[in-house]
Amino acid sequence: MKVTDYYFDLPQEQIAQDPLEDRSSSRLLVLDKETGEYSHHVFREITEFLKPGDCLVLNNTKVIPARLFGEKEGTQAKIEILLLKRKENDVWETLVKPGKKAKVGTKIIFGGGLLVGEVIDIVEEGNRLIKFTYEGIFEEILDQLGQMPLPPYITHQLKDKNRYQTVYAKYDGSAAAPTAGLHFTPELLQQVKDMGVDIAEVTLHVGLGTFRPVKVDNILEHHMHSEFYMVTQEAADKINNAKKNGHRVICVGTTSCRTIESAADENGMLKESSGWTEIFIYPGYQFKVLDCLITNFHLPESTLLMLVSALAGREHVLAAYEEAVKEGYRFFSFGDAMFIQ
Repeated sequence: MKVTDYYFDLPQEQIAQDPLEDRSSSRLLVLDKETGEYSHHVFREITEFLKPGDCLVLNNTKVIPARLFGEKEGTQAKIEILLLKRKENDVWETLVKPGKKAKVGTKIIFGGGLLVGEVIDIVEEGNRLIKFTYEGIFEEILDQLGQMPLPPYITHQLKDKNRYQTVYAKYDGSAAAPTAGLHFTPELLQQVKDMGVDIAEVTLHVGLGTFRPVKVDNILEHHMHSEFYMVTQEAADKINNAKKNGHRVICVGTTSCRTIESAADENGMLKESSGWTEIFIYPGYQFKVLDCLITNFHLPESTLLMLVSALAGREHVLAAYEEAVKEGYRFFSFGDAMFIQ
C-alpha cells in the first residue's frame, strides 16, 4: 500500500485558518460507507442522522498551552519547546527548536525565570527530556506563559485559547485538539441527549504523532507514536449496551475511534482500562466496535485519511473529498465535518 494512493489536490485557500463564530454552523458532508453516496448539510443537522439508542463517543481530553518560548541560560539564544508527554511530575518529553542548542545540561529560562527547564536526556528522534523547576502550580504557570500548539498549517495565534478546545474538554494532556468535537455546542449536545442518544466519554491525550507526515513509501512501514488513553467503566457499559442492543456506536473523531478500538477485546467488548496505544488503522482493518464516524477533512497522505478509508473505502473517501474541494468546503482542524454512516 503506497502513501501516494492517498494523495489529493487541495487549494491552499481551503485550509481553514480560523474557527467559525458559531461552532455548529460549519458544513457537514454525509457519506454512506456502503454505496459512496453523499449529501450536503449544516453540522447542527447531525441530529437528523442520529437515532435513539445510538451511543456517541466523545474524547474529553483538554489541550494544554504546550508551546513555550524561552532563552538559553548564558547566551540568551531563543529556544522554542513543545511539551509532548508528561513522564513524571516535573519531567516532560519535549520537542525543541533548534535542537542543536539543547544538549544535555542546557538550562532554558522562561518568563524571566518563572519557569526553568534543564535538558536531562535525549530521546529517540531528537526529542528531549526536560526537568522543570518553578514555584507554585505548574498548570497555572503554563497557562500564563504557554501558547496553544496549533497545527503547522495554521499561520497565526488564536485570540481566544478556548476555541481550540471542545466544549466538553476535561482532562489536561493533549498537544492537539480532537478537532471533530469542535463542532458541538452545549445546546447541540443537549439536543442529542434529549433524543435518547447515549453519550460516552473516553480520554485519549493526542500527541503530535497526529501531524507527523508518513515518510515511508509503503504505509505498512509507518510507526505511530504512543498516546495515553483511559476508558471508565461507565463509558464501557454505555458502549457495550449499545452493541448488545443492536444500536450503533458513533465516534466523534479519529481519536475516540482509536481509543475504543485499542481498548476492545476480540469480541468488541470494553471494560475499564487505561494504557498506551500505537494503533494504526488503515484499509484492511476490521473494526471491532465502531459503526459510524464524525470527522473533519484530513491532510493528503495522512494516517487519518487512511483511517477513514479503512471505514468507508479509499475510492468512496477520495470521491467525497474531491466533491468537498469542488464545493469549497473548509479543511483540517478548523474546517468542516463529515459523517460516515
